[in-house]
Amino acid sequence: MAGETAPFNYLVVLPRDRCSVNDKGLKLMFRHKSGRKMIRLAFVGMLAVVLVAAMASEAPARRSPFEPLSIFARALAYIELSYLEPVDQESLVYGAIRGLADSLDPHSVFLDPEEYEILKSDAEGRFAGVGVEVSTRDGWLTILSVFDGGPAAKAGLRPGDRFLTIDAEDARDVRLYDAVLRIRGEPGTTVDVTIRRDGHEKAIERTLTRAFIDVDPIEMQLLDDGLVYVRIKAFQDGTARLLSDALDQVVVKRRRQGGVTGLLLDLRDNGGGLLHEAVWVSDELLASGVIVSTRGRGGEKISEYSARRAGTRPKWPIVVLINENTASASEIVAGALRDHKRAVLVGVRSFGKGSVQNIFELPGGSALKLTTYRYYTPSGRSIQAEGITPDLVAEQPRQEGEPEPIREEELERHLAAQPKGVGVQGKPVSKRAPEATGKTPAIFVDDSQGQRGYEVLKREIASR
Repeated sequence: MAGETAPFNYLVVLPRDRCSVNDKGLKLMFRHKSGRKMIRLAFVGMLAVVLVAAMASEAPARRSPFEPLSIFARALAYIELSYLEPVDQESLVYGAIRGLADSLDPHSVFLDPEEYEILKSDAEGRFAGVGVEVSTRDGWLTILSVFDGGPAAKAGLRPGDRFLTIDAEDARDVRLYDAVLRIRGEPGTTVDVTIRRDGHEKAIERTLTRAFIDVDPIEMQLLDDGLVYVRIKAFQDGTARLLSDALDQVVVKRRRQGGVTGLLLDLRDNGGGLLHEAVWVSDELLASGVIVSTRGRGGEKISEYSARRAGTRPKWPIVVLINENTASASEIVAGALRDHKRAVLVGVRSFGKGSVQNIFELPGGSALKLTTYRYYTPSGRSIQAEGITPDLVAEQPRQEGEPEPIREEELERHLAAQPKGVGVQGKPVSKRAPEATGKTPAIFVDDSQGQRGYEVLKREIASR
């Protein structure tokens, strides 16, 4: 089971050591020694007062932002002294930090040590679970996608299925990471789930045997007349390298048959992942120019990533498929290729996850996934809560009972598109994609969106 992904996925910046460590701040350490309880509480209170006084001396003209620490210290002291039952200090502190993060945007979150391990294994693309990607919709833990060959796929689970129970425990209104912890476990162990599927009166009961799930982020097929179809499922460690290797293989295969004539890049249902992988994938197809830039508070530019000429692929005609679940890192790729007029985008408006999360390690193995800046396409347009608008609109018919998609702007506490006066204003204008004609590749038999993207690519090739 993947962690917090698809369209609610994160865009994470991980330095070479995979995370940044900052232990230089305040460390509150609690020890269960009854004889020292009053000394410990007094120390917490005095420490808060010292912090407040120090901050006030630096900025006497305004109220210190650390003044609420005295409130926290006093509340903690009351709980320590007066609560009916003994309390676990680590749980109290974790709960407090979790509450801080939960008061911010929906992508900032506190991760306890177990949850942090889940996030790291997701980024590496290997984990033990049942092979589903989930998110929460209207309180229900809902399957977004099912990994081919995994336990869930073998048991017949489908996208749109909702978990009613997990090992006989209610699965409604459960935190996403708590649900992930319930479903994941050692390979070979089992988990009992009850599923509600639209159109079925009775709940579906399944026993799933956990297994290692290796997510292959690249799927490639060589179509007729030298057209190449590549689906990128996630931007995890190694995605750009695997894409490069796959393209190298098809170039060699087509060397004596007229070469590669066009590329159909499928970013649908790609919830994102690692920023550097998105930059490297874009760099494969762009010879120069800005790929993406990031801005912090007040629109201040933080960083800018540009393409390099070395290693750039030939200027094949490219069509990119996007949908409402195209999010985060995949939106960076789509936006960069569109702004540089390197590709035609076909599909529907993307999810709109235009913020970057950094991972800050905390003592004890926990971490804070914190939104630190927005990212902008080469033209200076913010994707946050706006998404990427396709050049040519092509909807995918929905099955009966299939829920309407959720986008970033519908999430509680979502960030605004951009600060006033920053970036490009207004929305691009789209046209309707042409209907598919002629022979359709087998992979698009039940995929009208894919058929129309394929038709656009054929027309792009013919026009050159």
